[in-house]
Amino acid sequence: MSANFFLADRFEAERPGLRAVAYRMLGSLAEAEDAVQETWLKLSRTDVSGVKNLGAWLTTVIGRICLDMLRSRTSRREDPLPEQDGSVRLPDPVVTALAGADPEQEIVIADSVGIALMIVLETLSPAERLAFVLHDMFEVPFEHIAPILGRTTVSTRQLASRARRRVQGAAPTADTDPARKRDVVDAFLTASRGGDFEALLAVLDPDVVARSDGGTLVPSILRRGAADVASQAITFARFAADAHLVLVNGTPGVVSFAEDRPLSIMSFTIKDGRITGLDILTDPNRLPPLGRV
Repeated sequence: MSANFFLADRFEAERPGLRAVAYRMLGSLAEAEDAVQETWLKLSRTDVSGVKNLGAWLTTVIGRICLDMLRSRTSRREDPLPEQDGSVRLPDPVVTALAGADPEQEIVIADSVGIALMIVLETLSPAERLAFVLHDMFEVPFEHIAPILGRTTVSTRQLASRARRRVQGAAPTADTDPARKRDVVDAFLTASRGGDFEALLAVLDPDVVARSDGGTLVPSILRRGAADVASQAITFARFAADAHLVLVNGTPGVVSFAEDRPLSIMSFTIKDGRITGLDILTDPNRLPPLGRV
């Protein structure tokens, strides 16, 4: 019995890191938690007395579980944001107060894994995503990743390299100063509330892209260009009783409320003091239960 308690304690110590791996692999907080629980079941049924590095063993186990989950998504597209039909599917956001996340949430969103990067990860094949996430984000050696994929070490290295090029080519370069980003988001929020079209144009990049994921109940929206996005922002602001600055995946964002229920979560990509990307989750089935922030 004491051995089981010891194993459970060891697993709990690894749980935040495992959740971080699963979140990057799946883009879903609920599925990430399912993967963590399945990893625990695997551990509880396995004799690991000969395992020298339990953390590394658990990481490879959850990597394999996530890979199977990705492959079994029957409705999954290779490109989850196909602009030709206007469909938009955003990953789950991690929302915290401006004061900061709790330690476990900080681990999940560490290394600036913003919504924009998570969207790019969604465009990778399951094998590419596993190789990139485990190696580039968690420094798992290729010789440990290769058996999960059923590939050679050389082939796995090539997968990660291809994924890395795609990420570097698609993931937007963004400002890193939190205070500067917060000022930009605050200016956007103030202009939207006030219906100030010119002020919105000043804070939006001319080529800004706005994506809205409303799920199956609300039509998705994909808009391009400062004028179009500004008009939509003013219209949307009228429906939100109030909105608050928060952290979305560790960077300044906005949660809008209507009748004490979250109406939307906005994540911003900011470069050179202007908003280049705006990702909005409005799906009522996926909005987390948020209290007033």
